[in-house]
Amino acid sequence: MTVLEAIQKSTEFLVKKSVESPRLQTELLLAHLLKMPRMKLYLNFDRALSPAEIDSLRELVKRRGQREPLQHIVGSTSFCSYEIAVSRHALIPRPETELLAELGWKFLSTINHQPSTALDFGTGTGCIAIALAAKCPNANITALDVSADALALAKQNALQNQVAERIEFLQGDGFAALSTKTQFDLLIGNPPYIASAEIETLDPEVKGFDPLGALDGGADGLDFYRRLATEAKPFLKPDGKIMLEFGDGQADEIKKIFENEKWIVEAVQEDYSQRARILTAHK
Repeated sequence: MTVLEAIQKSTEFLVKKSVESPRLQTELLLAHLLKMPRMKLYLNFDRALSPAEIDSLRELVKRRGQREPLQHIVGSTSFCSYEIAVSRHALIPRPETELLAELGWKFLSTINHQPSTALDFGTGTGCIAIALAAKCPNANITALDVSADALALAKQNALQNQVAERIEFLQGDGFAALSTKTQFDLLIGNPPYIASAEIETLDPEVKGFDPLGALDGGADGLDFYRRLATEAKPFLKPDGKIMLEFGDGQADEIKKIFENEKWIVEAVQEDYSQRARILTAHK
């Protein structure tokens, strides 16, 4: 079987399994297996695959057909150009969260006093904390998560990206893990924001593989925003900002939650698909 034949057969299989972008998914799996850039496959369409390669590809495609996320199968994903290992212990980083990280590092880069400080609330894979540390060499980052398994993954990613020495990892439920005198220039995070009843309606790749704790935001999806609005102020410096990602259609309610707690909402910014996605506020 040639590379092209393997792509065609695997694509047909993923179509039957209702996998989105089946041809692209097949090519990415095969490129991973053959350890070559995806576009190089096009120069190797006539190459014969060995029996071992065919068996390995069949197993990878079968897993994808069972709706296991591509990122879990290949073991990592790219976030702001950094390679981030993923697992079932943390939410797979989404492209829209790259915008949140970018807003964060741009703000930190404007702070004159050094070192600047940031708290990544619910760090998961550590992707935001790692991007901030990499882009702001003078910043000290604290990465907080309730899950020990997620923190272990985040530490692994920080080491891999050579920023572990500037990230402090803390396990705890919210601000209870912090000293009451600790204050940051930036509080940033992508809290769980799916309403509990909606979780069953999510794609199989999400509801079957992302941890429930990283998805479930309570009855209306807004529990963590209420908590942050009421608890975060003492941990923010006078000129500091809070930046939070949220879900589709939640902008007005989240803005109201923060304004009711006497925050000044600076901006509600859209993501790359023109959906309101990120709230920025200060005390």
